[in-house]
Amino acid sequence: MEQVDVAVIGAGAAGMMCAIEAAKRGRSVVVLDHASAPGEKIRISGGGRCNFTNLNAAPRNYISQNPSFCISALRRYTQHDFVALVERYGIAYHEKTLGQLFCDGSSRQVVDLLVNEMKLYGAALRLNTVVEETVRDAEGFRLRLSQGSLHCRSLVVASGGKSIPKMGATGFGYDLARQFGIGITETRPALVPFTLELHLLERLKPLAGVSVDSIAACGKMQFSEAMLFTHRGLSGPAILQISSYWREEEEISIAMLPGVDLFEELRRARAQNGRQALQTVLANFLPKRLAQLIVETEKIAGNLADLSDKVLRNIADAVNRWRFKPAGSEGYRTAEVTLGGVDTKDLDSRTMEAKSVPGLYFIGEVVDVTGWLGGYNFQWAWSSGWCAGQAV
Repeated sequence: MEQVDVAVIGAGAAGMMCAIEAAKRGRSVVVLDHASAPGEKIRISGGGRCNFTNLNAAPRNYISQNPSFCISALRRYTQHDFVALVERYGIAYHEKTLGQLFCDGSSRQVVDLLVNEMKLYGAALRLNTVVEETVRDAEGFRLRLSQGSLHCRSLVVASGGKSIPKMGATGFGYDLARQFGIGITETRPALVPFTLELHLLERLKPLAGVSVDSIAACGKMQFSEAMLFTHRGLSGPAILQISSYWREEEEISIAMLPGVDLFEELRRARAQNGRQALQTVLANFLPKRLAQLIVETEKIAGNLADLSDKVLRNIADAVNRWRFKPAGSEGYRTAEVTLGGVDTKDLDSRTMEAKSVPGLYFIGEVVDVTGWLGGYNFQWAWSSGWCAGQAV
């Protein structure tokens, strides 16, 4: 049986980072993945340009049942550390908005960087390889593979979550954790578009493709970014962000003209030219299709001069205090990440090692640490992978 120091299950961002760091320390490392190519989620990320980190990455940008768990990893391997690696490979990049860093070219540059680093330090990569059975013994772990078998002293699970199953995502990591008595917090799709009830969807259908700057809020959380109307419901950065905090039957509140006192703007327009149609004035602030739909929905006829303050305030509220209950989300099919996962109370925050199973590590998305949209989840992958790589 083949013997290695470290076996990493998952050739994604976290798994490859861990393999690089472990190999740097002289460990014999093999990375196993059932896919035919490494880093597929990296490849498709950021519209093919890979939003590889965020300059503002900090614990406050992550969701977990233990919000403090991610502190150690994020401090020990920071966004600036990964940027330095990107720069060392001569990969051109730019800041888009809100600290988000993207490759100027293809996201394949980041995949190539990781693969090259693994080769440089001697970490082996085995694709099209399924882990069929894992057994713990006195010396480590025995893995039965679809192609042969191997024994490792340390086993790192970097298999990701359930998001985007067409890319091969499964619940493998959760099943393996349960096998060894490690807890799993509730998992659900995150950073995912909302679906709407049929009657509301039918009403909003003419807006498919329309985007507006917005503030989306749920409970005490809110995000100020773009919102997109789709043929299924609502998407765009603001919606994806707030989806991680939403739970069934909760209301979402949307402001489609944040920072604008629309009531006062409408009163001013009425005083200056009362013969204008309400729709005409709204179209100065909102996309024409949206302005038209709001007027039709509120069943308002006549010119501004015919409308009372009460009517104008109702219009302002329809724009900046729109409240609705999503029917649900588009699910793991389009979710960018999985919320929840391996319970952090069962892991060491410095090493990612399972407290009750020496030699077993969990890193990246499989762990109950979920970042905001904008490169934060990649940074968690780099940081948690790096930490495990120092310990295996």
